[in-house]
Amino acid sequence: MNNALTLLGLLRREPSYGYDLKHSYDRYFGSQKPLAFGQVYSTLARMIRDELIRALGEEPGAGPDRKKYEITDTGRARVQQWLFTPEVPAPTLQSELFAKTVVALLVDDDAQRLLDAQRAEHMTRMRELTRLKREGDLLQVLMCDHGIFHIEADLRWIELTGARLNQLKKELLTA
Repeated sequence: MNNALTLLGLLRREPSYGYDLKHSYDRYFGSQKPLAFGQVYSTLARMIRDELIRALGEEPGAGPDRKKYEITDTGRARVQQWLFTPEVPAPTLQSELFAKTVVALLVDDDAQRLLDAQRAEHMTRMRELTRLKREGDLLQVLMCDHGIFHIEADLRWIELTGARLNQLKKELLTA
């Protein structure tokens, strides 16, 4: 996920302080991995440099002065472009699991054991996401569904590949 464009999108809603922006990001997107404050402020500095946002001024606070930021017209255009540029599905077909499976067969190791271990890991993650869905609001449910559907696709691939290991091994050894 592009954190910079996501933060810029949040600023498109309304001007905000870095502190509040970080908390909005974490609320909507960072339940699994919150942003560090340093990352937020370095991203804001780059966006100012690139004229995507501007600082509205400083206000004294309990700690350092607080800066409020707003998006520029250039920033709005960048968010609009980002929003409506479709995500390209994985550009390559070779995943790490695919590579491991082929290598295991090439070195005459137990590819089925590899697939079984990966299946178990996927099932563990699926159970975690299912639990999070039960505890979460709609935002959390949709995020978990996205992850679960990807895991289900991987599990289908694991099952299909497991059923074809002998044939794949023969093809690899004759190639």
